[in-house]
Amino acid sequence: MSDAFSLDLFDYSLPRARIAQHPLPERDAARLLVLDRTGGTRQHGQVRDLSRWLRAGDLLVGNASRVRPARLRGRKATGGAAEALILGFLPDSPGRYRALLRCGGRLRVGQKFHFGTESETIDAELETLSEGGEVTLVFSPEASPYAVGEMPLPPYIRRKRPDPEDRERYQTVFACEPGSVAAPTAGLHLTELLLRDLLGRGVSWADVILHVGPGTFRPLRPEDLTEGRLHPEDFELPAATAEAVARTRAAGGRIVAVGTTTTRALETCAREDGGVRPARGETDLFIRPGYRFRVVDALLTNFHLPRSSLLLLVAAFAGRERVLSAYAEAVAKGYRFYSYGDAMLIL
Repeated sequence: MSDAFSLDLFDYSLPRARIAQHPLPERDAARLLVLDRTGGTRQHGQVRDLSRWLRAGDLLVGNASRVRPARLRGRKATGGAAEALILGFLPDSPGRYRALLRCGGRLRVGQKFHFGTESETIDAELETLSEGGEVTLVFSPEASPYAVGEMPLPPYIRRKRPDPEDRERYQTVFACEPGSVAAPTAGLHLTELLLRDLLGRGVSWADVILHVGPGTFRPLRPEDLTEGRLHPEDFELPAATAEAVARTRAAGGRIVAVGTTTTRALETCAREDGGVRPARGETDLFIRPGYRFRVVDALLTNFHLPRSSLLLLVAAFAGRERVLSAYAEAVAKGYRFYSYGDAMLIL
């Protein structure tokens, strides 16, 4: 690993009080730091002011993946608390789900668990264990673990349990395709009213799907930097979105990605002419400084964890020193960070 990609270069100091623990009452009331990635100038506003910086002919692209209520709480059949994060079902295997499992004592094949609430529980059995910590849990084919699950809030949101409002607020208003275990958080700031206003001003909309996986919670490993690949995630870029990108390019508009997950999907499908090809599959694209962007012209994004792949992507787009300087200003001005925090628009 070269010194240029030492994670120490992507660290910064953040007071704990700056980590947002709850969403604002209104999604688009979040503060917005607007960064010019060529000159480094900065402006401040709110997400609801996006029309000040977007213009007719621009194309907003968002990730329409829907977060599943994937966190299960329960107990081992022999007693003792247990918690599971359901990663998805196994194709052609009714009742079998990939999961991360945490409980006291050693995990072993054949262990039985009871998950759910006082009013509804479902049973599961541990069928397989992998070296990477992932397990297979078997439920009754008639039972869905998501029926008793909670929204999988990230660990830096320090609550014993999600609040009822998290079912709505840890979800974008345009989410339609279930599959994520974490929200594509840049999109959390957008409202139906704001999107209608932008559309009325000539800004177009298109979407992609990228199902956010458990890797979003895991710190980067040295081998990730050495290999230059990330955890694979399922994605889809529809033909209609590829056509919208082509029309925008032809008319001289900008492609504005809503979030890092959208950026990865677009750049995974990039053509050399700045267009994209329709595609569906897995992407392990790792965007970090030195990457040449082919599709994305502007980026709406949240403030990300130090030493994370998301921060490296933003640094690749706008420059490490420029981004860290903007982060320092955001900290000094009291911006709220991470999933339920404020936003940046990089132009």
